Amino acid sequence: MHASFPSLFLGDTTTLISLMDQNFPELRLNISDCTQMNWTQSILWYYNFPTGSPDETLLSRIPRVVSHVKRKSDYLKYPISKLGLRGIFNMLIELERPSLTFNPYGGRMSEISEFDKPFPHRAGNIALIQYETAWTENGVEAANHYVNMARVLHEFMTPFVSKSPREAFLNYRDLDIGVTDNGNNSFLQGTVYGFKYFKETNFRRLVRVKSMVDPDNFFRNEQSIPTLPSWRN
Repeated sequence: MHASFPSLFLGDTTTLISLMDQNFPELRLNISDCTQMNWTQSILWYYNFPTGSPDETLLSRIPRVVSHVKRKSDYLKYPISKLGLRGIFNMLIELERPSLTFNPYGGRMSEISEFDKPFPHRAGNIALIQYETAWTENGVEAANHYVNMARVLHEFMTPFVSKSPREAFLNYRDLDIGVTDNGNNSFLQGTVYGFKYFKETNFRRLVRVKSMVDPDNFFRNEQSIPTLPSWRN
């Protein structure tokens, strides 16, 4: 098991070192620890392309690695104790394959009201947690094996994350948390995952918009915004 702490600072290296020396002197960050680049190059770096790869690399439609992936998510609202972290580390060692990623929240994001935009997970969240299991083997048996690893880790994290509802990140689509058959009960089915992705108020606003602009629910998927039955033809 290994841990890494990648970060992106929007500014020059000199400013970053000065801020880190003031706020986190114990980290002893040096200029040699930093790589200054433009934003496009930072995207390539995050996806493990060699340093100096041309920006045009992003135009390629050929994936570097072809694999299967299962992702799940959570929101962390309170710090995890050292005892809790020890248990999480032991579970990661036991499962071997899944990765656990914390994306810190705060700053300008927390200053925007959760009702200003559909995305509601702002003030009050320490981090977004991502659980990911990737594998290259094909077949249902392999898929069930690796998907279950992500589910086990997700279940283990229950005491540490948001509750009532247990919130989730829309961009890590997770059909485990609910689906709709886009039938007469689609609104009630949609609340199961919709409250987790958008919270209740925003979800209901999105349903009203969807009902006005697409009353026949033409644009739909397993976790789409449903329409209200009264709006349908």
